[in-house]
Amino acid sequence: MKKIVILFLFLSIGLKLNAQTYTRLTDSALNLMWAAKDTVDYRKSLNLYKKAFILFPKEVGDQSLYKASVLASELKDTNGAFEYINHFLALNNDERTTWDYLTFEYPQNEYKNLFSDSRWLIVLAKAQKMKAVFFKTLHDRQDEFQAGPLKQDTYFKAKDGKQVYQKIKSFNAYQAKKYVGYSVEFKVTDSLITSYYVSLPSRYNPKKSYPVLFFLHGAVSSNGLSGFQNASSVMDGWNRYYTKYAAVNEVIMVYPKGSKRYNWMYPDDGFFMVPAMLREIKKSINVDDDKVFVTGHSNGATGSFSYLMKQQSPFASFYGFNTQPKVRTGGTFVRNILNRSFFNVSTDEDYYFPPDANDSLNVIMKKMGADYQDHRYNGWPHWFPQFDESEPAYQLLFKDLKSRTRNPFQKSIYWECDDVKYGKTDWIQITALDTTTKPADWHKRINFDIFKVVDYDQSKDTVITTDTLFKAFNFPRKSGAVRATFSNNEFHIETSRVKSLTIFLSPEMIDVAKPVSIFINGIKRTEKMAVYDKKIILDNFNKTYDRKAVWIDQIEILISN
Repeated sequence: MKKIVILFLFLSIGLKLNAQTYTRLTDSALNLMWAAKDTVDYRKSLNLYKKAFILFPKEVGDQSLYKASVLASELKDTNGAFEYINHFLALNNDERTTWDYLTFEYPQNEYKNLFSDSRWLIVLAKAQKMKAVFFKTLHDRQDEFQAGPLKQDTYFKAKDGKQVYQKIKSFNAYQAKKYVGYSVEFKVTDSLITSYYVSLPSRYNPKKSYPVLFFLHGAVSSNGLSGFQNASSVMDGWNRYYTKYAAVNEVIMVYPKGSKRYNWMYPDDGFFMVPAMLREIKKSINVDDDKVFVTGHSNGATGSFSYLMKQQSPFASFYGFNTQPKVRTGGTFVRNILNRSFFNVSTDEDYYFPPDANDSLNVIMKKMGADYQDHRYNGWPHWFPQFDESEPAYQLLFKDLKSRTRNPFQKSIYWECDDVKYGKTDWIQITALDTTTKPADWHKRINFDIFKVVDYDQSKDTVITTDTLFKAFNFPRKSGAVRATFSNNEFHIETSRVKSLTIFLSPEMIDVAKPVSIFINGIKRTEKMAVYDKKIILDNFNKTYDRKAVWIDQIEILISN
């Protein structure tokens, strides 16, 4: 019996040790530090960090060393503080900017107790030198990434439109890249820059075109623009499964950095960024134009849904974890999904969009015949990607992504907008609205009621559901819509509250040797021969650098005066 008791004790100790992972210990230490009311709590937090460093020496990370150094400084343990500082500086490399812990704007708030020690100036000078070397390397890398022959002047030299078209379609002279990761500066305004991080497949071949997946981060209101990003900040942690399955499937990952004002959700100031970044990227690396995707979490997932509703042309499909499927800058015109698809991952304890609302949206999407999936995971909160149990959802996402290909020449299109800035999808564009007229019978708003909301009480670790009543979508402006098809050089277009539109033509849609006829609301409005118009080809190509959806001609139609 004694042997059994001893064996049980050893098993219990083993289970406890196994339960104390590096992540759990450091997370507990961090929570203690944030909640600390006095030096006693700081000491408890530092002791947890020390325990993690001793038990898991191979997992020690720079962020935890930084926090430990701050705690040691606060507790006036100067030897310990400098030990941790030198340790995290030693971890600095091309992808880990550990110097930033010492060179940010207000280090005195955290390290004031070290300033009188002669070692402070030594470590500060070391960090400043690392910073200078880093930015020199960063800009050299960006120059190398952006080098390539796909430039506008290449096509201006073509003798005529047909040659321009052929050169664009056949271009495949991309250059090899030295690295797999690049942080690229991006101009937001004349005075503001941010960045996007590009992660290439380990065996990137410039002669081969690759899928691209943009990941849009959440919590935009608490983020700021940043002129650089490193691999660990975007590819680890919550994004670890994007990193894992992008590598398996040879998908290029792109991580834009947004802020409270410049983002993909609200306001509209930053909505241009993702398509503009894509345009830049297509100049530098070999992107499969028909396999570009958008995903995100929380505010980022709402951003993904917003691109589906407002500016879907460059993308093949859309994905989101813990999405609030709603356009914040105008109407949410859910029929726009009919040209694409959306893959949603939802949880039943999510405060951002309640499960009943997801169920209601599922019913609407099914009735419309939309390509919409909602994968529900029960027992998980809004921050589902934080947990290892979220991995199966990523497996499903990449399986779906692998099967998707954009068809910019699809024979049937529906598009609705309340702002002509977002009037284009694929080969049709609403260029002016006439919202004073009566809408067509088929042009109706789709909306639904939300009766319950979910909240999470962190202090009690419980989910609270309360009754409510509000509409899922807002419609601050009247919209216009088109339903359009083409076949055998004939385009048949129904309009509602649309004043004018433009149709874009490709040899992959029509027989260029025959005239094109346009019927608007059942009446033939024009007939013309399509030509390879050099100016039209270049003007449209330079907006997107899309080598597959290349428009050789366009027809503008005024519907009402």
